[in-house]
Amino acid sequence: MTFSKINVNIDAVHLTGFLVVPVLILLTIAGCDGSPLPSKLDDVDKQPLQTSRPYNIAHRGSNGEFPEETAAAYMRAIEEGADFIETDILASKDGVLICSHDVTLDLDNRTNIANFSQFADRKRTYEVQGVNMTRWFVGKFPIITFKEYISIALDAKRVVGIYPEIKNPVFINKHIVILYLPYISSKNYRSNGQMGKKFEDKFVETLMKFAYKGSYMSKEWLKQPAFVQSFAPTSLTYIANLTDLPKIFLIDDVTVLTEDTNQTYYDITSDSYLDFMKNYVVGIGPWKDTIITTKNNYLNEVTDLVAKAHARGLQAHIFSWCMMSKICEHSQ
Repeated sequence: MTFSKINVNIDAVHLTGFLVVPVLILLTIAGCDGSPLPSKLDDVDKQPLQTSRPYNIAHRGSNGEFPEETAAAYMRAIEEGADFIETDILASKDGVLICSHDVTLDLDNRTNIANFSQFADRKRTYEVQGVNMTRWFVGKFPIITFKEYISIALDAKRVVGIYPEIKNPVFINKHIVILYLPYISSKNYRSNGQMGKKFEDKFVETLMKFAYKGSYMSKEWLKQPAFVQSFAPTSLTYIANLTDLPKIFLIDDVTVLTEDTNQTYYDITSDSYLDFMKNYVVGIGPWKDTIITTKNNYLNEVTDLVAKAHARGLQAHIFSWCMMSKICEHSQ
């Protein structure tokens, strides 16, 4: 199959992606005008979530066929049989939760915003996970919201789970103020002196608003299944007091530092830290190279990470498996 690149107009900024059906492209930017989202089909006749085999988790949707984290990608993933649709959640400057992996609009040529002189004054320099980045950061562009993503899952003709990631919480909590409305009180002041709730608070509130709740395999959870994931262990321990939804502790390359604890993921995967995290999570989500090493592009040695997780009663949700290396190269 041959893929062609096209530009999709979104508020005069073009999103680079693969060739898709124009009608489905429109779905990626609809629903931001006050239309009733999320919706829900009648539960009575819905085929339940399968639990007899490992879950098939569509990482950012069917992103080998459609631009990742768009309505078209998620709808195709559901059509192809995904048990869960996965996404990254960020917050725009005005506090709206959106589906996007990157905090900037121009990273790896995702958009052609650099070609528009009228947006030159919106370029900013921020520190993101220890690195200074001078780019155009995600703003008020209606790409796809958290609510739209939830709506896609709820409107499926069978039970389809969601798998949202709390993305870059340290950066978001430092630069984005999400106000408490309609009232203001002393509890609205965060520890850094800013007024407003934390990113994690808004994230969990959105899930609760649309009835996502319940511990793993409970009756409530099976009705609307969801896993909550993050690379930031302090975010997971924080939301453990806000929701009983199952949580997945994401694990990056062992040489990488976490954004919040200043530890490497080698430290994070130690026996003592896994013993600590098992009190807050139901599983780990390791990058595939942390469980099987490679040599000269061939599989080499199996590590003991999955065995360590299973010994503690933890699940292992590995990311990301696909046939197209170009797409998967930056698939974290």
